[in-house]
Amino acid sequence: MDNTEKQMDKKERAKERREKRRQEISLIRSIPYSDHQRWWSAETIAVVTGANRGIGFEIAHQLGLQGLTVVLTSRETAVGEESAKVLQEGGLKVVFHQLDVIDQQSIDTFCSWIKENYGGIDILINNAGFNYNIGSENSVEYAEKVITINYTGSKNMIKAAIPLMKPNHAGARIVTVSSRLGRLNGRKNRISDDALRQQLEDVDSLSEELIDGTLNKFLEQVKDGSWTTGGWPQNNTDYSLSKMAINAYTRVVARELAGRPEGEKIYVNCYCPGWVKTAMTGWAGQVTPEEGADTAVWLSLIPDMRISGKFFAERREIHF
Repeated sequence: MDNTEKQMDKKERAKERREKRRQEISLIRSIPYSDHQRWWSAETIAVVTGANRGIGFEIAHQLGLQGLTVVLTSRETAVGEESAKVLQEGGLKVVFHQLDVIDQQSIDTFCSWIKENYGGIDILINNAGFNYNIGSENSVEYAEKVITINYTGSKNMIKAAIPLMKPNHAGARIVTVSSRLGRLNGRKNRISDDALRQQLEDVDSLSEELIDGTLNKFLEQVKDGSWTTGGWPQNNTDYSLSKMAINAYTRVVARELAGRPEGEKIYVNCYCPGWVKTAMTGWAGQVTPEEGADTAVWLSLIPDMRISGKFFAERREIHF
């Protein structure tokens, strides 16, 4: 068997494993939560950002089906209201509020409204995201926008949500939609600077300053055109870095929140939904929005949550 055949064989086996896992999860999802597993109720508040379509809409849908109150948010009011209406007509407890995750005034208005109407939140799903490239394209024309929405927007929401998180014996949850493209040690798509990669891997010394500095360095190179020789990921460079950054920030926040007392715990994780058939992938993905939403919903509702600062895919922890 030559190398090409071996690689084909390896790909086939990986594909079979993925398919088997998808079937397993599909079966698990069909089993309802038992009463003693349900730590939530209709008073449990879940906020989903960028939820007017795609994965965000499906996350809101699935959480609504479990009987929670879901606050569906989007930047555009008209489309968000329309999406919430679709779920309301299905009998779900879904309300809409406008929210632009990169506009501090919008965030402040939203948080005041949440506090006034619900007293706080139990679950935050950071789903709002942006990617300019489709398929093998790799333009960095919108690099600043991609990083601002995917990284800064999610970071803004995490910082705004922490003071709003309600005390809860099961722990409040923050889940951010990320991507395997942002893995530090992916075989193909990674930062080639070993020293920088080791710094970003070291969870004890990892800091928001280091993450911000790394992204600023990339954006400076985008401006002067030197980014192509900067040792950055080769595939969807700006998107990959934005997701690497939010993965790293997830670990920083989990470390900072680790000392909270029982009853006031906040668990912070991120996950990769896979390549989902949505507008962002030009409808070319291999995973349905229902499957893409599943791990976010699972992390939001898992009864005995003790996991924080981790990265998941298909309901399993994967390496950063």
